[in-house]
Amino acid sequence: MTTYQDILYEVRPVGVARITINRPASYNAFRGQTVDELIDAFQRAGWDREIAVIVLTGAGDKAFCTGGDQGAHDGQYDGRGTIGLPIDELQSLIRDVPKPVIARVNGFAIGGGNVLATLCDLTIASDKAQFAQVGPKVGSVDPGFGTAYLARVVGEKKAREIWYLNKRYTAGEALQMGLVNAVVPHDELDAEVDRWCAELIERSPTAIALAKRSFNADTESIRGISSMGMQALSLYYDTDESREGGIAFREKRKPNFRKFGR
Repeated sequence: MTTYQDILYEVRPVGVARITINRPASYNAFRGQTVDELIDAFQRAGWDREIAVIVLTGAGDKAFCTGGDQGAHDGQYDGRGTIGLPIDELQSLIRDVPKPVIARVNGFAIGGGNVLATLCDLTIASDKAQFAQVGPKVGSVDPGFGTAYLARVVGEKKAREIWYLNKRYTAGEALQMGLVNAVVPHDELDAEVDRWCAELIERSPTAIALAKRSFNADTESIRGISSMGMQALSLYYDTDESREGGIAFREKRKPNFRKFGR
């Protein structure tokens, strides 16, 4: 791709690629095209020898990312891939690029956005950030890295709480459970991210790449879980139960899953 519609790609400062989901009107929710553009940008930065660090963030002050765009979700999503959204490819790519990836969380990290923040090597959050999973409230789930890897990060009991109850957590609570590395005042977020990037630029890129591969090896089986889970999720999205979640969200009412569920 030579141009992007849904994201921004910039190198700032030298050695740092910043990838920004640029859909603030939808709280930086992603559709099929957004994910394809993110994949292209991560491939571009991930194997550019001039890039030492990748920063992922969202445009504006309200949201990092709020997951899949419900306006592009009527059963399957509006793009390619197993569920009409190649999110599993993006998740794998964040792990596969041999560069550290920092999530700069400036606001809501909800649903699929929370998964992206979890998957990044490091997560730095504004004190205004909020974290949550909403899948069971809207007829969806992330049956791979979003569940199994989250349990590795915060512990299985906490991960089950996050997914089953869909509570919102403050940046401070996220720090306490190990979901983020640092929390700073909102107006200091960029300066803090820049400090972390400056330190990473000074490190051996090969040593960082080897360390990242080693960390990933321990959880690589989750990629297989994700692949199988996405196939099941595709079947689920074609059910009335799942569709009820999206319809209720768009109609701004509580869903009635029980009339369709087991």
